[in-house]
Amino acid sequence: MNQTTNSILMIRPVAFRMNEQTAVNNYYQKVLDNLTPQSVNAKAQEEFDTFVQKLRMIGLNVVVVEDTVSPDTPDSIFPNNWISFHENGDVVLYPMFAENRRLERREDVLDTLEDEGFVINEIMDYTSAEEDEVFLEGTGSIVLDRANGKAYCALSPRADEELFIEFCEDFEFTPVIFEAFQTVNGERKHIYHTNVIMCVGETFAVICADCIDDKKERKMVLDSLKGDEKEVILITEDQVNNFAGNMLEVKGNDDKRYLVMSASAHQSLTKKQIAQLEEHVTIVSSSLDTIEACGGGSARCMMAEIFLPKE
Repeated sequence: MNQTTNSILMIRPVAFRMNEQTAVNNYYQKVLDNLTPQSVNAKAQEEFDTFVQKLRMIGLNVVVVEDTVSPDTPDSIFPNNWISFHENGDVVLYPMFAENRRLERREDVLDTLEDEGFVINEIMDYTSAEEDEVFLEGTGSIVLDRANGKAYCALSPRADEELFIEFCEDFEFTPVIFEAFQTVNGERKHIYHTNVIMCVGETFAVICADCIDDKKERKMVLDSLKGDEKEVILITEDQVNNFAGNMLEVKGNDDKRYLVMSASAHQSLTKKQIAQLEEHVTIVSSSLDTIEACGGGSARCMMAEIFLPKE
């Protein structure tokens, strides 16, 4: 299986703002004072459009779907949490922690992809787990190493262990399960999404090992990555706060490999880390300051990778 793709789905926001329902356990969200909701959304749209333009310039096939004003979906800009697309033509729908995020699931997104020539064979729907208050938020909760058949998951209120294991059984991934923490007001709290602290590329992995407090778990995760002959590039908790873990490797023109991240993530990296990454990929970054502050998510969260076969 391929680890990277040339096609991604992105949702252009119409009413982006800080989502009060996700802020309870996403400690990266901030209230931007002195900004009206309209100006927050306008800034987010500007960041979004510039980002899409940069991705298209490197030869990425970006399928952009416009969000709708109704229902109210302030986080629709992060589609990778509710849907994932797989090489066998499967589409997976995931159970979401915040009630207003469940409204992001839209069938017309699938119609758009089929219009673009993508083949959808089967829909795997885990969303009934919401009735039991059980959640697993897509490739936010799960970081996939598709090529090596592994799935990494940091357990949290948004990533249920049993459901994750069920997903791994259904898709024949080996589960790698651990807990990851960040310091919030002097207390260690669960990190809400795995993809905030780690990114798995074809030949490298970026991870904040310091977030994995249990030494055995930390060793297990690092051994797993190194065992697949990936160069492991360690980042700090401070860099995680700048979304340096929230990156995605993609394929541009002529199958050239790029690593996509936000400007704040890029700026937080040391010269040594950048040199390590540039042995593997070309870095593409774009300013996502408003989206990061209000949404508590970054570049990776905005891109749902499309691995579906073409007609």
